Amino acid sequence: MLNNNDEDLLENIRTSISDTVKEERIGIAFSGGVDSTLISKICADMKYDITLLTIGFSESHDILFAKKVNEFLNYDHHILEINPKTFHDVSKKIHNLINTENLSWNENCIAFYYVSKLAQSLDLHTVVTANGIDELFCGYNAYREAFSGGESEISAVMNSKLENELEMMKAVNLVASDFNVKILQPLLSENFITFAKTIPLSEKIHSSDDLYRKHIIRRLASQINVPSISCTKRKKALQYGSKIHKTLLKVRRTS
Repeated sequence: MLNNNDEDLLENIRTSISDTVKEERIGIAFSGGVDSTLISKICADMKYDITLLTIGFSESHDILFAKKVNEFLNYDHHILEINPKTFHDVSKKIHNLINTENLSWNENCIAFYYVSKLAQSLDLHTVVTANGIDELFCGYNAYREAFSGGESEISAVMNSKLENELEMMKAVNLVASDFNVKILQPLLSENFITFAKTIPLSEKIHSSDDLYRKHIIRRLASQINVPSISCTKRKKALQYGSKIHKTLLKVRRTS
């Protein structure tokens, strides 16, 4: 049984999805973590025709974990393994396209290049992501570091993270447009951001030592039957779980 806070959160997520995602047949960028699995479960429950999309190098964490989680969900799931032989050319192309030295932006844009490529191969034109949850629900370690500074410092980190994420997703969509794919982030909508900021901080992070965070997200996920291995999974960012970060650094050192 959902309590009032959880019910409000679920209803606002549903509203943001229905307001943002107009196509019935969609891909979902899927790592198996609590955020992407929660969005997948809610979209499926809302009767969207969903396909899970996972990318990464062979035997990467995200590929292995996503497969494991989908053993419980049994949704349509497709995986694209990144070819190490062509990765350098792809990374160079992305770097030239988005024209920034920001490592995180390059890594995320590379990741969504492959997500978009996979989507196109399946004739999918819309991909939904869970971006926004980490920013709004204290998913990053930066929130632990800011905790001792109180709510004002956490709020400053949140606003900075949101600004960066919103700008980065513009670059992501520039990359995705080459594949005639649109990457949508319903939880970065203005209305959802406004709502999420009203949720008490105690529902998001408990202390400087809080390694899990996003507590209301994890609780809601559990209550709507997201697999427990996802609900309790600690954050592993896309660029790390896919091995893109590690490989990109290696490419840059040797080029």
